[in-house]
Amino acid sequence: MSNPDAGAVPVLNVANVLTVVRIVLVPFFVWFLLADAGNGGVYRWLAVVTFAVAIYTDKLDGDIARSRGLITNFGKIADPIADKLLIGSALILLSALGELQWWITIVILVRELGITLLRFAVIRYGVMPASRGGKLKTVVQTLAIFLYLLVPALGSWAQWPALVVMMAALAITVVTGIDYVVQAVRLRRSARNSAR
Repeated sequence: MSNPDAGAVPVLNVANVLTVVRIVLVPFFVWFLLADAGNGGVYRWLAVVTFAVAIYTDKLDGDIARSRGLITNFGKIADPIADKLLIGSALILLSALGELQWWITIVILVRELGITLLRFAVIRYGVMPASRGGKLKTVVQTLAIFLYLLVPALGSWAQWPALVVMMAALAITVVTGIDYVVQAVRLRRSARNSAR
């Protein structure tokens, strides 16, 4: 639910700080995953914990923003960008380590980058907040990545559940991407009709 008074809410609030913390955690996650190099050792577990903490801040900042009326345009833009940085870096690194097929990473990243650019392209007409489908996409992507991160610890049997969840994430990613394009077209058309 959007806040009609979003312009009056200070940008520096706890929800936005948590979003920034998530962005700051990304380099640590990347470093831990690279330091482990697919060995499934201590650094891999540090990467898993960092990823889990970062994802928890995503849920927490959203809950706080909605419950305390701290929804801002900055949050609407920065929150999905923080998600894309974390998820994008995880996908790229998993592919670079040979644990995830590159074509999956490319399809997801092309969609994510395309929708981010689309958000900026239509921002003069209004802000496109994350849809329910977009949030579901993030949850399923996150679960898939989390499973992939745990495969070295759980054993090769865990690759199949991880792949099944990733395929579901891929399907939702594509479908919601199309939905955002439709939203953007409607937003642009609505803004132009209002200006007449």
